[in-house]
Amino acid sequence: MKIILMMAVTADGKIARSADHFPDWTSKEDKKMFAETTKKVGVAIFGENTFRTFLRALPERLNVVFTLEKNPPKQEGVKWVSGEPEKILKDLEDSGYKSAILGGGAGLNSQFLEKGLIDEIWLTIEPKIFGEGLGVFSKELSADLKLLDVEKINDDSVVLKYEVVK
Repeated sequence: MKIILMMAVTADGKIARSADHFPDWTSKEDKKMFAETTKKVGVAIFGENTFRTFLRALPERLNVVFTLEKNPPKQEGVKWVSGEPEKILKDLEDSGYKSAILGGGAGLNSQFLEKGLIDEIWLTIEPKIFGEGLGVFSKELSADLKLLDVEKINDDSVVLKYEVVK
């Protein structure tokens, strides 16, 4: 199963000021690209903190949310999961999905990269600086990337698409 990590980052590499920072700082073009891509793929994967920054489940796609809660609330369009990402991805693949978008947060991104599960990383660079905040990953990791594409999506924002070299 192909996994694409899609994140909007500030010019200084931050994805949020804090774990509960509402993602209202990204451009409308980035939001549109994320919505179109996740709908096309059919699955968006989040950690529960990132998912809770949205006011509701993202419609027209399966929201797979990693949680530590024993009894998460039932919610239409949401599949609450826990455990090893490999098993969750196998279950999704067995359900007919060929790829998924990983939408954060930093901890889940780190877990997926560390296990070699991310195939591509798409970073929208937004014209903001937070100074302090959360990075794309939450721990020290190492990976080599190959640039696939650079796309200017508005006057000030670009999307860098990388392949993770395995």
